[in-house]
Amino acid sequence: MAFRSDFLWGGATAANQIEGAYQVDGRGLTTMDTLTVGDAHHPRQITYQTADGRVLKDERLAAVPEGARGYVDPEDFYPSHIGIDFYNRYQEDIKLFAEMGFKAYRMSLAWSRIFPNGNESEPNEAGLAFYDNVFDECLKYGIKPVVTLCHFDIPLYLADNFNGWESRQVIDFFAHYCETVFTRYKDKVHYWLTFNEINVLRSWLQIGIHQNDDQTKFQALHHIFLASAKAVELCHRLIPEAKIGNMVMYAPSYAMTAKPEDVLENLLYKRQVEFYLDVQVKGYYPAYKLKEFERLSIQLEMKEGDLDLLKAGTVDFIGFSYYMSTMSTTDTSIPKTPGNNVLSYKNPNLAVSEWGWTVDPLGLRIALSEMYDRYHVPLFIVENGLGAVDKLEDDGTIKDDYRIDYLREHIQAMKDAVDLDGVDLIGYTPWGCIDLVAWSTGEMKKRYGFIYVDVDDRGQGTFKRIKKKSFSWYREVIRTNGETI
Repeated sequence: MAFRSDFLWGGATAANQIEGAYQVDGRGLTTMDTLTVGDAHHPRQITYQTADGRVLKDERLAAVPEGARGYVDPEDFYPSHIGIDFYNRYQEDIKLFAEMGFKAYRMSLAWSRIFPNGNESEPNEAGLAFYDNVFDECLKYGIKPVVTLCHFDIPLYLADNFNGWESRQVIDFFAHYCETVFTRYKDKVHYWLTFNEINVLRSWLQIGIHQNDDQTKFQALHHIFLASAKAVELCHRLIPEAKIGNMVMYAPSYAMTAKPEDVLENLLYKRQVEFYLDVQVKGYYPAYKLKEFERLSIQLEMKEGDLDLLKAGTVDFIGFSYYMSTMSTTDTSIPKTPGNNVLSYKNPNLAVSEWGWTVDPLGLRIALSEMYDRYHVPLFIVENGLGAVDKLEDDGTIKDDYRIDYLREHIQAMKDAVDLDGVDLIGYTPWGCIDLVAWSTGEMKKRYGFIYVDVDDRGQGTFKRIKKKSFSWYREVIRTNGETI
C-alpha cells in the first residue's frame, strides 16, 4: 500500500474565497475586501483612496501611494463580500465533505473576523464562536481541521496605519492572534499552517506594504519569518501534540536546454522557493540570499535574538501547493504562459489548462522528491487541482471527466513518490474541493470543486450545491486509501 493508514485525504479552501458575510458579526475589513472581480482578459483591481481624497484602482499587486487607504466602492463588485456563503451554509458543505469521506479539511481563519482591526487586546467573540461551530461540525464527522493562520490578506487597519508587515509591531499583533486561537481551539485543531504560499507574498494586497521595492518587501518578509517562528513556538508550547507547518507555492523548474547558461538560470530560479524553505525548515538565511542582499544593497533591520528565534521556530512539516511546472532559460524570446502567481516559459512537451496553466503530473513526483531529499521532513500537499469551466447538463449533472483524469494522474505521481522514492507524505487536500471565487481572476466560472455551486461571476444565483461526477470518484479514492484511482 502506497499511502500510510492515517493519510489525510480531504480538500482545501480559504476564508476570503468562500465565507462571504462581509462585515457580519463584527468582522473587520481586510485588504482582500478591496479587490474587484476580473476575468481571464481583464485583471482584478485593488481600490484605494489617496490622501487627497481621490478614489483610484490599480492591478491587484500594484504599489499604492503613501497615505492611501483601502476603499470599497459601493458601485463596484467585490467577490469576497459574498464568496459562496459558507458562513451561513457551512453545515451543508461539511456534510457533503463527510459524504466524500474526508479525513481532513484545510481551511483558513479570517484574522479580521477575530480581531477586526488586527491589534485589539480582546477578540471578537462572535468570530471565535463561528470557527468553534465550524470545527465542531468537522469533528462530528471525524474530519480533522487543517488551519491556515493567514491566507493572502491582512486586516485593512494594519495596512492603512502600520504599512502592514513592514512594521515590527505587527509581529506582536499576529502573535497575540495566534495565542488566542491556539488557546481557544487547542482541543479541536492539531494541524496548523502559518502563512499561505509565503514565497509569493508581496504588495499591499497580500502583506499591507505600500511600496513594492526590494528593501521594503524583504524587511516585511523578515518580520513574517519571525511571526511564523513565534507561531511555531506558541503552538508547540500551548498544544504540544499539534503539528505546525509552513506553506509554499512549489513549481519545479526545468532548464530549457543543456546550455550551461540555462542550467544556471534554472538553479537561480529554484532558489526563489528554496530560500523560504531554508529559513522556515532549516532556521537560517542561506549564504546565497545574503550575497543577493549585498548586491542589491538590501539591509535588513534585525534585533538581537532574531536569528535565534528563526532557529528555534522551525516547522514540523512542509505544506505546499502544486499546480504546474515551469521552464528556465536565458532566451527571453520564448513565449510565456500564465500560471499560479507566475508567468512561465511555455514547455512544448506539456499541455495547458483552459487558463493556460501547464499540466504536469510527473512534476509533482519531482517536486516531492526535491523537497524531501533536501529537507527530510514530512510533506503535505495542501493544494492541487484543475480550474475549468463546468457545464451543468439538462439532467442536472456535471460530467467533469477532465478533472478526474487530472487528479488521477497526480495521485499516481504521489504514489510513485511514496513507493519508489521513499517520500514521507502525510496528506492531500485538493484545492477548491467546493467551487469558490478564483484568486487569480475573481471568477466563479473557473471551477475546481467536486461540488458545483450555482452562483455566477457577479454573485448571482441560487447557491445550490450539486455533486459533480468527480464527487463519487474521489469518494472511492478515499475509501480505498488511494488504491482505486
